[in-house]
Amino acid sequence: MRGADGDARLGELRTPHGIVQTPAFMPVGTQGAVKAVRQQELEEAGAEILLANTYHLLLRPGDELIARRGGLHRFIGWSRPILTDSGGFQVYSLAERRVVTEEGATFQSHLDGARHLLTPERATDVQARLGSDIAMVLDECLALPATRDEAATAMARSVRWAERCRRRLLALRNGGVPDVRPSNAGQAQFGIVQGGLFQDLRDESIDRTVAIEFEGYAIGGLSVGEPAEQMYAVAGAAARRLPADRPRYLMGVGTPEDLVECVARGIDMFDCVLPTRNARNGQLFTSEGRINIKNARYAEDDGPLDQQCGCYTCRHHSRAYLRHLFLAGEMTSGVLNTLHNLSFYLDSMRRIRDAIAFRTFTTFRQEFLRSAASSGAP
Repeated sequence: MRGADGDARLGELRTPHGIVQTPAFMPVGTQGAVKAVRQQELEEAGAEILLANTYHLLLRPGDELIARRGGLHRFIGWSRPILTDSGGFQVYSLAERRVVTEEGATFQSHLDGARHLLTPERATDVQARLGSDIAMVLDECLALPATRDEAATAMARSVRWAERCRRRLLALRNGGVPDVRPSNAGQAQFGIVQGGLFQDLRDESIDRTVAIEFEGYAIGGLSVGEPAEQMYAVAGAAARRLPADRPRYLMGVGTPEDLVECVARGIDMFDCVLPTRNARNGQLFTSEGRINIKNARYAEDDGPLDQQCGCYTCRHHSRAYLRHLFLAGEMTSGVLNTLHNLSFYLDSMRRIRDAIAFRTFTTFRQEFLRSAASSGAP
């Protein structure tokens, strides 16, 4: 950690593929690609780390094929850090097509119906072959609402799976798994805290997961339908209990307001599909609030999307043109909208880091949230 302003933290995450300045937002590259933008554009927008999806890469093109290509970085042409999830959330989302036991999660592929067993050991092996800089442990995700007994069962199983993931990674580091050759010898591993919305279960999960000694810790099981204030409370309480010298990652979050509020509560890393998914649906984030570009009010608006944004989209194209592209169903619409939304998120994180460094984060937070509450730029 390089500095702080209240509970907001300024830090550096050092990986084999470079340094990530935190707080950081990770664009989501589900299948080794962030939808609608090229790697060059991501770099120019300021992305320092990407998130890739283990479940999807396992099924297609396969972790062994990627390993033979030299690992995920070389395969997709990205030289900066990558974090891979474990596949647990995707398996959870399959609902009727998966069965969870102590051994692991058996699921049916959404591609061809083939059945697969994802164990903690296999999730670790797959990520080792991919060669990401940060690998997540396999955990059991829980749908809300959930009873206390359901949350306790999933939390305890997640801890046991985390122990198995850690043992496997240590064995891989020591060359004790002959049939798996890691693509990145410096791969770090993050544990995941579960426990639903029950604070005592979260506390137990943190204590038991921290005892396993991971390089970093994630807070899972949030942003699944609970009110924002409840999410903030759970995330903040977890952050205060997690080790101060390790990165804290809040999984799957969130809106620009969520990022600011959770940085204020001590969170360092985020990922979310909102900037890319909303861009393809015509919802754009600006310094004056959200814009639905299909609105008729923009039909003859020659102004840029956001006067304060320096991205390619805002420098070269008007709201009127972006609206035309969206209504015409042009592929370029998704490209330009996505580039802007990602630039807005990444620039917001840069501004957050600057505010922490200059100890003006409280003022920044108030002004940011006031602007975000606007119904949209005029």
